[in-house]
Amino acid sequence: MNKETDLGFHAYIRGIILIGFALLILAFIITGNIRYYIATNMMPFIYFATGVFLILGVVQIIRSTSKGQEEEELCDCGTDHSMEGSTVTKLLIYSIFIAPIVLGFVLPDKVLDSSVAQNRGIQYGSGILTKPTAQGAAESTSSSTSRAEAYLNDPDGYMDNLTSEPDETDEFNADEFYTEEGFNSYYDEMAEELLQEDRLVVTEENYLDVMTVLDLHLDRFQGKEIEMVGFVYREPDFDDDQLVVARFGMTCCVADASVYGTMIETSDATLYENDTWVHIRGSIGKTMYNDFHIPLIHLDAMTEVPEPETPYVFPSFGI
Repeated sequence: MNKETDLGFHAYIRGIILIGFALLILAFIITGNIRYYIATNMMPFIYFATGVFLILGVVQIIRSTSKGQEEEELCDCGTDHSMEGSTVTKLLIYSIFIAPIVLGFVLPDKVLDSSVAQNRGIQYGSGILTKPTAQGAAESTSSSTSRAEAYLNDPDGYMDNLTSEPDETDEFNADEFYTEEGFNSYYDEMAEELLQEDRLVVTEENYLDVMTVLDLHLDRFQGKEIEMVGFVYREPDFDDDQLVVARFGMTCCVADASVYGTMIETSDATLYENDTWVHIRGSIGKTMYNDFHIPLIHLDAMTEVPEPETPYVFPSFGI
């Protein structure tokens, strides 16, 4: 294969790969399975990316023609545009891009489930009350490198600093933590509106907002009727009569998905396996878990339902 033919072949393959990515995304959009991977507010970027992949793929295929290669040969940038390496190396490089396309068409699409929740941990309510624990774990992980550097630079000083730090944690107060005027006024007004309703109906659109209101104004909603849909999940330390009705919240994509759950106590808890989607109806109460006050639903009815069309919930950007 001469140099001109080689350039044309590689341009053609790259064009096919780009068009393959465009067709894969288009298939996700048409089937609706894109909802398993991307938040709804990211869809304009998905449409844009699909168009860009398609246009670039067509351009690459046009460049693979003999006319396109004449233009390539006339390039005076001083760079050799041919792909270097053995045939095996080239195949390996292209397989890195082809494999995601093939797997995307072949593998089944599946919503995140309790196995993912177990690995990532769960936030009760909106996560405000359990946020210090989650933050502590995240900060411990993210700061491991800087701590290692501090120890290497000054081992004695680092150890002295550790021993001098107090081994106690201040009690967390949600009202003190969220002091932004816009945040408080937004949820204060929402709390007033929800208190006027006969029953709180939690949907995909208002899920995180309602959970935040309950965290901030839990005492005001004691005894209020509520209904919601979620999947069943249990922590390892739960009693037999405890379970969580949970939803995955997504800001951008599945990579940043978090699990938000509401505690349920019922004698029928053992009848429902993890990942079972249920519709629950009951009244709002309060309980202690991991030294935090969290919402508890006193159950009136629980019914197994199919997986909802939109399995994830999304944050509100109305503040």
